[in-house]
Amino acid sequence: MSTADRIAALRSEGEAAVSSATGTAELEEVRVRFLGRKAELPNLLRDVGKLPPDERGPVGKGANEARKAIEAAVEARRAELEAAELEARLAADVVDVTLPGSPAVPAGHHHVITAVRREIEDVFLGLGFRVAEGPEADLVYYNFDALNFLSNHPTRLEADTFYLADDIVLRTHTSPMQVRAMELQPPPIYIIVPGRTYRRDNDATHTPQFHQVEGLAVDEDVTLGDLQGTLLSFARAIFGDERDVRLRPHFFPFTEPSVEVDVSCFNCTHGFLRDGGRCPLCKGTGWIEILGAGMVDPNVFGYVREHGYDPDRIQGFAFGMGIERIAFLKHRVPDLRMFYENDLRMLEQFG
Repeated sequence: MSTADRIAALRSEGEAAVSSATGTAELEEVRVRFLGRKAELPNLLRDVGKLPPDERGPVGKGANEARKAIEAAVEARRAELEAAELEARLAADVVDVTLPGSPAVPAGHHHVITAVRREIEDVFLGLGFRVAEGPEADLVYYNFDALNFLSNHPTRLEADTFYLADDIVLRTHTSPMQVRAMELQPPPIYIIVPGRTYRRDNDATHTPQFHQVEGLAVDEDVTLGDLQGTLLSFARAIFGDERDVRLRPHFFPFTEPSVEVDVSCFNCTHGFLRDGGRCPLCKGTGWIEILGAGMVDPNVFGYVREHGYDPDRIQGFAFGMGIERIAFLKHRVPDLRMFYENDLRMLEQFG
């Protein structure tokens, strides 16, 4: 067999072997057998110089074409085999992304403040109130003026309140929604307004940002007794069925009469612990202050009279509580700032 015929035969054998390879490892063996340093085809190329001059050109050209053809066939087959192997691996290693990771990541839960807020909302929704929300940056008009705050009231000072402009503040309470809500609908109205509020305070019982729930009920023949009954239902839902509430006279610019609301202490009996010591939670009084409230001042209705709030025809009550304070009492947290320090040892107790 002539050298040219042998080259043609090697090319045919190599391409056939490549096409029949069933894996990348087998394909590599074929490549080495036909194109490796000791393979016949490369040796023929190296020995071209030993041939008669008239055979060198055709033999060299044929050997190069055979080598390139086998190399191209190897690369094409390798791409086919790698694609098939990848497809097989993907089919065999399907990952269900809906399954938990390994190791499993503990499920998250609401922050204690969010959990208490939702618990408060659920109580008042059950009492027939609806939830409303308002802007955190509000006009001085809604935050102070329309709520009957005198022009020289201390909370208007920059030492107490964050001003964004002369007539815009970060709301100091969620009470601005009283007037905003009454502007949007005529009576009757029964709403609670949860949300963030801001004041220049920072100590064990105050934080610059905190959360409040404002309540407003306006209808005909609403009385202070209705307020007391509503808050009694709230206190028993949050702190236990044995709780009682009492109202003490107080002053707020936007309610008249105004009251502080206390709940009977859930840590002691009449101010004393079982060992006879004075209760540190209620300081021996048997009562714990939880919120401020009162009957809506007629002056506030004066700002929304044209919306159907005639103070000679309707009455209402309002109340405001700090969500942190409710959580503080419910879960016996000693310092409000702990709610915001993001210490997981503390937060994971309330999952």
